[in-house]
Amino acid sequence: MRSNSRAALAALGAAALAATVSTITPAGASPTPVSSPTASAASTPVPTDVRLVQTRTSLLGTHTTYAQTYGGVPVLGGWYVVHTGRLARVDDGRLSVSGLPDLKAGRTKASALSAAKSHGKARGARLAILPASAGAPATLVWEVRTEDDKQVLVSADQGKVVKVVDERQHADGTGKVFDPNPVVSQQNQALKDSNDAASAVPAAAYKTVTLANLDTSGYLRGTWAKVVNKTSGKQPAAYSATRAFGYTRDDDRFEQVNSYYAADRLQTYIRGLGFTDVNAEAQDLSVDTTTQDNSWYTPSTDVITIGTGGVDDGEDQEVVWHEYGHAVQDDQVPGFGSSSDAGAIGEGFGDYLAATMSQAGSPDSATTPWACVMDWDSTAYTSTTPHCIRRLDTAKTVANRTGEVHDDGEIWSHALWDVNKSLGRDKATKIILEAQFSYAANTSWAAAANTTVATANALYGATDAATVKAAFQARGIL
Repeated sequence: MRSNSRAALAALGAAALAATVSTITPAGASPTPVSSPTASAASTPVPTDVRLVQTRTSLLGTHTTYAQTYGGVPVLGGWYVVHTGRLARVDDGRLSVSGLPDLKAGRTKASALSAAKSHGKARGARLAILPASAGAPATLVWEVRTEDDKQVLVSADQGKVVKVVDERQHADGTGKVFDPNPVVSQQNQALKDSNDAASAVPAAAYKTVTLANLDTSGYLRGTWAKVVNKTSGKQPAAYSATRAFGYTRDDDRFEQVNSYYAADRLQTYIRGLGFTDVNAEAQDLSVDTTTQDNSWYTPSTDVITIGTGGVDDGEDQEVVWHEYGHAVQDDQVPGFGSSSDAGAIGEGFGDYLAATMSQAGSPDSATTPWACVMDWDSTAYTSTTPHCIRRLDTAKTVANRTGEVHDDGEIWSHALWDVNKSLGRDKATKIILEAQFSYAANTSWAAAANTTVATANALYGATDAATVKAAFQARGIL
């Protein structure tokens, strides 16, 4: 944990501290000359527009750091350092605040916190000045700090996010995973769980992958996914000082690795489609913390819980991708799923995500068709092959609806899957994700379908919109 003095110094901005000595004159202030190493720094008056941060003593002298202010408001990245002793000098790193109209905040702290919430839970906010740069004038901002160590700057006059800085150091790791599960990778429907035995799955089913976007804690915590298991006790969090997580399935830490990889991979795909604000957070994953043969997403805590009943759900990435779909919709439309239709849309969309993520790197074979989801997990409770929890290509239409959201979700997922097959994976998924921003929390199927058609038209034109409409008409939704 950082000490208070180091945290204060870090707040000045790493980029500014690494910069060369500056002689930029802040608005309303006279320049302080940068003295030579032989000058008497102690005799140089400290400017009035700075505040003390810390003093450190080295073998050759003392080093006193100040943060730049303007009208009492901190200037982000502005600093001033006095070195005394054998190598005495003054480093003036104050920055220009030219063009700043005044120091009156037009928007409240509450509005700034609201604007910044998509970047993580706030730890606090303060008024600050973003210095002038590249011809842009200085700006009064709310500096919001999140629990994920992000600095979010919100303009005080417009209430809009103008800059986001992730201050965490990140590194890649390695881990063994199933991609997406051993039934698919081995094209073998005869595999069985055998009570978590390592021998039940051949070594060829494991794939060593890069675990991207990890922080430097040694745990499976990163930019887009975070295993929240406790560090000790039952089902403890996996830890590796070298970020090498090479477990097999008989070790419960394997499911943590597989789940982290699945969530990080899905968010990376979403961002690759151009979306920077769709569940753009470190999604919490509570892995193997329930013995139920089930997994679920909890909106009130924003946590995906992965169960161990039957086949451990964390061994099947398609389970994780399905649950991540619920987190996506809750992020796009808070409270989504508050009607029977919306609930079925949620289940259908989760199945669609599971299928389309497998679609990227798995064969669409008779043994493991893309439309069959959660092939490995469902070996524990299905007897026919291929083993599927649900399919995206059933003959169901609105006439077959039962009121049970998982069953009815197959109607919605089939329509989405038809769009995928007609327009391609990326275009279809982009339309679907963009449309969901405009769904009501208690939407009807018809309303959601019409919104999706309108979105296709806005993104790609009438021809593609007609294709999307036809997919919903085929299921009786329109």
